[in-house]
Amino acid sequence: MIQSAPDGIIVVNKPTGWTSHDVVGKMRGIAGTRRVGHLGTLDPLATGVLPLMIGQATRLARYWEDSEKAYEAVIRFGFATTTYDSQGERTTEPVDVELKSEDLETLFRPLRGEIEQIPPPVSAKKIGGVPAYKFARKNIQVELAPVQIRIHELALKSLAGDRASIFVRCSPGTYIRSIAHDLGVALGCGAHIEELVRTGSGPFRLEDAFTLERLQGLRDEGHLEQAVLPMPKLLPHFPPVFVDELTALHIRQGRNFSASPFRVQQGTEHVKAIGPEGSVLAIGRIVLPNLYHPDVVLN
Repeated sequence: MIQSAPDGIIVVNKPTGWTSHDVVGKMRGIAGTRRVGHLGTLDPLATGVLPLMIGQATRLARYWEDSEKAYEAVIRFGFATTTYDSQGERTTEPVDVELKSEDLETLFRPLRGEIEQIPPPVSAKKIGGVPAYKFARKNIQVELAPVQIRIHELALKSLAGDRASIFVRCSPGTYIRSIAHDLGVALGCGAHIEELVRTGSGPFRLEDAFTLERLQGLRDEGHLEQAVLPMPKLLPHFPPVFVDELTALHIRQGRNFSASPFRVQQGTEHVKAIGPEGSVLAIGRIVLPNLYHPDVVLN
């Protein structure tokens, strides 16, 4: 019988060609539980950081919704595609391109900071409740509304022929494919993403990620817990509040609980209530100075 993985987060290095849903399905088998969710979809072409929530950790997803992302990408200039990446069909005739770093830098400047970005036609953005990619598969033209995003950092790493390697640090909801496509439009030659790696998602980094093969091996060896970031280590910026049995009972009943002003800085928005046995009991949200309401009760 497969022993279920402990509650927590496993950072997966997603392989290319897999959807995020594919990875979740595979992890359900490895972890021995159906309670698996992901923090932020990755395109099938992309590889890299895909944090997976296991068990009770699935209830904490809201606390990472605004986490910034980091990517390394290779943009190929010379023609555009239907998907804005190399998996789509060409929509423009190939042309020879001579890239100059100063030209790209000039185009990068207006893309930094708060901008409006139009998502790719093949994306999960919904129109009337229907994902845009479903219209694209039926060759139905739709107009996607621009979305407000923030590009914290956009840097050119290298140039080689008609390819540019870039680094992007951005808000959630940003499409690197759209950045590539828009650069191609601006240069008048077309462009698309050829390679894409997510190197960071909130606090989770590529150097801490496991391949699916490695995770399968750990499961077979009976050591899958080695890959799990356990619940007490999640959300380290939420200060711990240690509670006794009576307070723990009150928290489970949805009642507010207090935090010592000597241990939690006044005005701290969220805290972690830690039960007598040392596990995370709840996430508390401030309602009054040093008084918290249990937003999410875990145990």
